[in-house]
Amino acid sequence: MNFSKKNHEHKNKNVIDVSKKVILSVAVIAALGLTSCKNETKKETETTTTEMSKDMAMTDLSFGVRGNCGMCKNTIEKAANGVEGVASANWDVDKKKIDVSFDDTKTDAMAIHKAIAASGYDTEKVAGDEEAYDGLPGCCKYDHEMMMNQSGEEKSDDHSNHDH
Repeated sequence: MNFSKKNHEHKNKNVIDVSKKVILSVAVIAALGLTSCKNETKKETETTTTEMSKDMAMTDLSFGVRGNCGMCKNTIEKAANGVEGVASANWDVDKKKIDVSFDDTKTDAMAIHKAIAASGYDTEKVAGDEEAYDGLPGCCKYDHEMMMNQSGEEKSDDHSNHDH
């Protein structure tokens, strides 16, 4: 019986040791989990700060771009948005005008003009690439003399600058 009692006590000690190890393991895992959550929170804060500083460096720009239709709109906006630093681009089909927001620490207005021109469309400062223009669908072949960057208001014939 003595032997059996000692064996039973030995088993209890092993169970206690295993329980301590399990509790210690759970505590370590919980501590690691909480620590990694704190790091994620810090990362989010840093990202938010970065985004806020990007917003402060944003420049808004509007300029004329020749084009005709919804397909033109997609191509023009895709070209502008393809420039690194451009946050948004919206081309108005009726006014023949694009509104662009961009980070002026990463790009400038001329880079955006050149990107749009490379896709085949004339801007106020850069003529569209002829080869790209030739590859545009028929509905996108705009008149190279068309007005652009219009206010959207119908213009009346103003004859004040000459005599009839």
